[in-house]
Amino acid sequence: MGLTYRAKDGSTLALEGVDLAVRPGEFVAVVGPSGCGKTTFLKLTSGLLLPTKGTVRVEGEPVRGPLKIVGMAFQNPTLLPWRTTLDNVLLPLEIVQPHRRLYRRNRAAYREKALDLLRSVGLEGFARRHPWQLSGGMQQRASLCRALIHEPDILLLDEPFGALDAFTREELWLVLQKLCMERKCTTVLVTHDLREAIFLADTVHVMSKRPGRLVARREVSFPRPRGLEVAFTPQFLDLYQGIRGLIGEVREAP
Repeated sequence: MGLTYRAKDGSTLALEGVDLAVRPGEFVAVVGPSGCGKTTFLKLTSGLLLPTKGTVRVEGEPVRGPLKIVGMAFQNPTLLPWRTTLDNVLLPLEIVQPHRRLYRRNRAAYREKALDLLRSVGLEGFARRHPWQLSGGMQQRASLCRALIHEPDILLLDEPFGALDAFTREELWLVLQKLCMERKCTTVLVTHDLREAIFLADTVHVMSKRPGRLVARREVSFPRPRGLEVAFTPQFLDLYQGIRGLIGEVREAP
């Protein structure tokens, strides 16, 4: 699979020869230098972009447009400031079929479902607050709930904790791990944080600089649920140093 961006002043080969199979329920992390095409890879997976070469397949079928079975969360929570936390979480059910068609009839049930999700991430009591009344970490918890409210088969995460402080980021690693274990959705995370990638993922894939190619794959064998203390074990640090060395080689490659 590959993608070339075309513009009036020329074209840019963003991804080339990307070949990645993800098992149902697997948590995959993709790391690599800035500008290597990680976000483009997510957009191709979701159907927001279509490849200019090759095919993206989800559940065996070629992707020809945006997928309803995908939930996405980004570095910026992008919560609508005029909606409450609860109404922000409910938003996908107002848009994504078949929920959109059933929304009025099932509003009470959908509301309870959203409140349950908010409780599961520690936001009980904040459903009626607006985004500007929440901390950054709270906003990101709400964003995760919004991405999961329609029970997607695939969860795509683009640097979801990159703007948060280290303590809040680690706290949300545990929240995300819990959600993924409970819901068993297939998850793809792109991140610059190698500790985050190793802590959360089953496999970590290293991408080259542009044009992005997947150049290495590393298994993460720590049992779940993982506590934060695993990040200080020799095995974790060895894996971290190994992947960090690979990215250094990628950055220096001609």
